[in-house]
Amino acid sequence: MRLGIVIRYIGIVLLVLAAFMLMAAGISYVNNVDSAYSPLVMSSLITLLIGCFPLIFVPKTDRISQKEGYCIVVGAWVVSSVVGMFPYLMWGGEFTLLNAWFESVSGFTTTGASILNDIEALPRGLQFWRVASCWIGGVGVVMFALVILPSIGKSKMMLSNVELSSLAKDNFHYRTQTIVRIILSIYVGLTIITLLTLKWCGMNWFDALCHAMSACSTCGFSNKNLSVGFFNSPIIELVLIVAMLVSGMHFGLIYATITRKPNNIFRSEITRCYLGMFIVSSVLIAISLRAADVYPSVISSLRHAAFQTASLMTTSGFATANCNTWTPFAILVLMFCMLVCGCAGSTSGGLKVDRLVLAVKMLRNKIQAQQHPNAVVRIKVDGYTQDRDMLNTVMIYIVAFMLLILIGTFVNTLFGCDLMTGFSAALACASNVGPGFGEVGTMDNYSQLPAVLKLNLSIMMLFGRLEIFGLIQLFFIRWWK
Repeated sequence: MRLGIVIRYIGIVLLVLAAFMLMAAGISYVNNVDSAYSPLVMSSLITLLIGCFPLIFVPKTDRISQKEGYCIVVGAWVVSSVVGMFPYLMWGGEFTLLNAWFESVSGFTTTGASILNDIEALPRGLQFWRVASCWIGGVGVVMFALVILPSIGKSKMMLSNVELSSLAKDNFHYRTQTIVRIILSIYVGLTIITLLTLKWCGMNWFDALCHAMSACSTCGFSNKNLSVGFFNSPIIELVLIVAMLVSGMHFGLIYATITRKPNNIFRSEITRCYLGMFIVSSVLIAISLRAADVYPSVISSLRHAAFQTASLMTTSGFATANCNTWTPFAILVLMFCMLVCGCAGSTSGGLKVDRLVLAVKMLRNKIQAQQHPNAVVRIKVDGYTQDRDMLNTVMIYIVAFMLLILIGTFVNTLFGCDLMTGFSAALACASNVGPGFGEVGTMDNYSQLPAVLKLNLSIMMLFGRLEIFGLIQLFFIRWWK
């Protein structure tokens, strides 16, 4: 494996990050040169120098191996999280070294978990950098660089194949260059539409920009301490529900719907299951909340239930209510939504609805095979037969994902968390949801956790965002040779 080539491509990603840091510095400048201006400018220059260095000394190549592709993608995520710390560390405040790492990883992986007790104390430039990091991470740091810097040649196909999971590729029937453009076009379009709609609903431009970028990346970073609850506006909540749900759908299906292709969201079995899960979960939670007299009316119960279900199910993590005060049944349903989450090919994390549907069909297939041993029963999704390798990969991933949550829970409880906090924090970070329950509830944060748990949970965020197996490869030294 050519280590120099890996470092060269990671350097290209860093150039993109440097540009966004400079944009954040521009926001600081127009806000009377606030206290984040110098840290952002310095961070941008340092990141630019680090990114340019391998471009100068490592010759360009148009072909990379699959092994190099994996190292580039995983390395880009890890290095991006490291350089993303620079503005936080230089600014200071609540950002110790570990807190800055946690916040940076949470942003790039679109988890949305935070260690900040007073978000509104941050200058606007730093607030923008928080949401910029999650917006870049929404489609993937490498995927973003593939579109912004199209001159990297034939290696684009390899890198995009590594960055996109096999499930995400199913509804893309285009060339690699077209797929990359479709993803970013849909992503930018959703963000702009959400921005303009939130402004029309009464937000100022900066608040609308932060919440639009955060909603479409399904991260949930807000620039308000009370998150979306600060606005106390049903119309704003409705706009964000729609934005989050659409961002949790397969971008290829969204594009097919816009261009009137036959394989659109209205004919997708996965999308129907996804929306059905949202509707059923919201109604069940609303009934439970109203029956327990948590809210005074059916409308208010449904309003809060729908928003929090959409928020946690799409891994956005916005909040309008303290879910710790909700009924055990409501919390259980929300945990199920946090486990499954959105669809493959979206900005959402978690297990994915696609894998749940395939797992249920495999279970039904097994029962039918026992009842009719000689029958040949094939598993189909939207009329397409799923091959055996795909099904095996799905089951292996489900087992690995459950083990990741189990290990995370074990470590969390070992270092002092109660079971509810330990399990929900592990689930929230592995699924890239953000808020959990207990001490890390929707109106709380992760600041009070011990340093070892912040490190543990930040690693779980990376495992979840890279879908486990990509990051595991780095721990096998022989694989590097």
